[in-house]
Amino acid sequence: MLKKHSKFFETLVLICDWLTLACSWILAYYLRFNIQIVPVYKGIPPFSIYLSLLIVIIPLWGIVFKTFGLYRPRRISTKIAEILDISKATTIATLLLISLTFFIRQYEFSRLTFLFFWIISVVSLCISRILFREFFRYIRKKGYNLRYALIVGTGNLAQEMTDKLQNHPELGIKIRGFLREDSSEVSGLLKGFPILDSFKNIRTVIIDNEIDIVLIALPLRAHTELKTLLDNIADEMVTVMVIPDLFEFITLRSGVDEFEGLPVISLRDSPLYGWNMIVKRGTDIFLSLLIIVITSPLMLLITLITKVTSKGPVFYKQERMGLDGTIFSILKFRTMEIHAEQETGPVWTAKDDHRRTVIGAFLRKTSLDEIPQFFNVLKGEMSIVGPRPERPYFIKQFRNKIPKYMLRHKMKAGITGWAQVNGWRGNTSLEKRIEYDIYYIENWSFLFDFEIMWLTIWRGLANKNAY
Repeated sequence: MLKKHSKFFETLVLICDWLTLACSWILAYYLRFNIQIVPVYKGIPPFSIYLSLLIVIIPLWGIVFKTFGLYRPRRISTKIAEILDISKATTIATLLLISLTFFIRQYEFSRLTFLFFWIISVVSLCISRILFREFFRYIRKKGYNLRYALIVGTGNLAQEMTDKLQNHPELGIKIRGFLREDSSEVSGLLKGFPILDSFKNIRTVIIDNEIDIVLIALPLRAHTELKTLLDNIADEMVTVMVIPDLFEFITLRSGVDEFEGLPVISLRDSPLYGWNMIVKRGTDIFLSLLIIVITSPLMLLITLITKVTSKGPVFYKQERMGLDGTIFSILKFRTMEIHAEQETGPVWTAKDDHRRTVIGAFLRKTSLDEIPQFFNVLKGEMSIVGPRPERPYFIKQFRNKIPKYMLRHKMKAGITGWAQVNGWRGNTSLEKRIEYDIYYIENWSFLFDFEIMWLTIWRGLANKNAY
């Protein structure tokens, strides 16, 4: 019965997609030739010719969507993942359609119509899928379209999976119970669900409890049992999902990719790749140039005052560690007397530090000493937003004392950052600073960057912990 329901809902989604595509194609024709957003000079083609192309569009989209797995059950998949798959599949299908129309020599189809169709179909298909998801959520909460799950394992991973499923009743996955590793273990309740049996009797448990989904949540030490488990249920018509016990090793922006059909689990990675890297770099170049131009009179004034009030160069270069551990020279207005660390060696600046120049305290307090770092941004050594770079001398001390300290170097160093706008700069907790830096990298987005820039301006550049 459950399989019949799955086929019924799959057919329902397929029919909805066909109707959506047909309406999108007709609307694209209407926008191009009736509303004429762009004027038509070669005459309006007959609607019947365009309508006949639906004979190609509907099966083509069905094949491409099927290839992308858009008609398989996606209970645990996120909305974003489905929207991305729809966008990719529609783009590929549209390109294939354009290619196929080149073989129809009798008629030349409008390129703008294809463009309108692509935009409309992506938007409308995404909206229809979201509406379907909400419909399914509603009926599952009411107790319909349910699937029954068996969780293999009784450890922390299995319990965490149970909590997550219970927090999302809209998924319609009901837990029947658990299977324990050792047959000598005592049965009972776990998280309010029964421990049904041991691993060796998994097939009997599946049949007796009408299980639809088997969730294998074993600790790493028990993964040697996996082949035996899968062999025992090879002939059972159940969905099998494995939740890998890698949480203790996951440190930064984890994800699952595919290489030549093999799943590859990424335990740590930088968010800056592809278009993300290009757009962030472009934003850095544009904004750093703009700020350098705007602040040039101020920089000139600081240069003159520094020259008049103290001996030595106006600018100060200091080694810092940036992206992937690369060492670069950070540029600042000099705020200390020359040879300030000759006797003390590398040390943190203290409150009322006697080594500061006449205007050094003011420049550091207001962060004006950091304006030249926009030249570092322009060179590509830094970004406007990112974890603040530290000196290699101190990093050698911190990396052995503070867990995950070096992960902050998976992002380009910044002039301002999430830790700084939340008050964690200067003489404050390093642990909290790292916590905020890691949070920034894990949750990075362009909007997050602009939020940090805005907060930097809104909360002011002055900081009580900047000495």
